[in-house]
Amino acid sequence: MVKKIVDANVILRYLLHDDEELFKKSFALLESVKSGKETIKITEGVLAECVYVLLKVYRVGRVVIAEKLGELFSYKGIGNPDRDDLIDALRIFGETQLSIVDCILCAKAINHAMILFTFDEELNNIYKKKSRPSRP
Repeated sequence: MVKKIVDANVILRYLLHDDEELFKKSFALLESVKSGKETIKITEGVLAECVYVLLKVYRVGRVVIAEKLGELFSYKGIGNPDRDDLIDALRIFGETQLSIVDCILCAKAINHAMILFTFDEELNNIYKKKSRPSRP
């Protein structure tokens, strides 16, 4: 099966349904991805662009962005090796005021047992809070 890499516009047209012709094309692809018939990769840059456009241009709320993009990353045909990291980053994005880039850094550091070195106090506080083991 041939993997495809998608641009932010494909995802945005799919989520926003604001151009009927482009929506139909993106829907056809992403529904095939949903069922696993096709495989795509969504890069961190494309994810960041989608978040930025949804947040700043379309004024979509952070929780809704995290939910909708998180659902997309759960599709069977998403071929990202860092899929879990990006889902976790979106979850952090929906729970905080951090940028999506900071959320990706935080998720990757936590998921791969890395130490996050930052001068950003808010990012550091969230990293420390989330990287602590849960207590019963």
